[in-house]
Amino acid sequence: MTLKDVKCFLLDMDGTIYLGDDLIDGAREFLGKIKAEGKEYIFLTNNSSKNKEAYIQKLNKMGINALDKDIFTSGDATIYYLKKYTKFKNIFLLGTPSLEEAFIEAGFNVIKERSADIECVVMGFDTTLTYEKLWIACDYIREVPYIATHPDFNCPLEGGKFMPDIGAMIAFIKASTGKEPVVIGKPKEYMLEAILDTYNLEKGDVAMVGDRLYTDIKMGYDLGVTSVLVLSGETTMDDYNESEIRADYIFDSVKELKEEI
Repeated sequence: MTLKDVKCFLLDMDGTIYLGDDLIDGAREFLGKIKAEGKEYIFLTNNSSKNKEAYIQKLNKMGINALDKDIFTSGDATIYYLKKYTKFKNIFLLGTPSLEEAFIEAGFNVIKERSADIECVVMGFDTTLTYEKLWIACDYIREVPYIATHPDFNCPLEGGKFMPDIGAMIAFIKASTGKEPVVIGKPKEYMLEAILDTYNLEKGDVAMVGDRLYTDIKMGYDLGVTSVLVLSGETTMDDYNESEIRADYIFDSVKELKEEI
């Protein structure tokens, strides 16, 4: 399949469309070209610290008109997974207020204190994390199922900097409990299943575009989806050459990708 055959582009955001509060050069024109060709795009992010509205506001400030249907997060995929594969209602959530709001709106009881009713621990990218939250979570994780929204170790920032992401929190909890979570987000099949089912797409309809080898490109590599690596974020060509993960296409950024769709 060539890029001209793609019906819907799954677009990572951090490092692919923008860095921090700065739109990557050519990103707006790239999105416009997708629409002009009668194709679709969905912003697909592992960052579960924000809800859809936060991303819509951020994109709108950058001059990109985004609607609720245009955004799909690992938090959305986790909610999909819990509803499809479990009957859990009472959860202990490591997450920001916006992620908590999304789970409550989806019908879950987010219990913050110690309780015998907890059925599952859900770990999101919690920028409001405290030691007490981690302590309580570890106590529960020894006893109940444990799910993480995504596996990323770092979240990219402007200027080539990073902040610790959920992967670092998973490592902390494993050191204490010996347990690892069911991981939902990219590159896992649960993320792909959730988005294909939600948007009524087939594998052959989509291409995953992103800057991270071990999430964006690995999802395509492992699950048989066309993958496009852009070198505008985390991954360099040296990183790629040292990795066993292969992309179907490589571009400096979406500015160059625009010419091939």
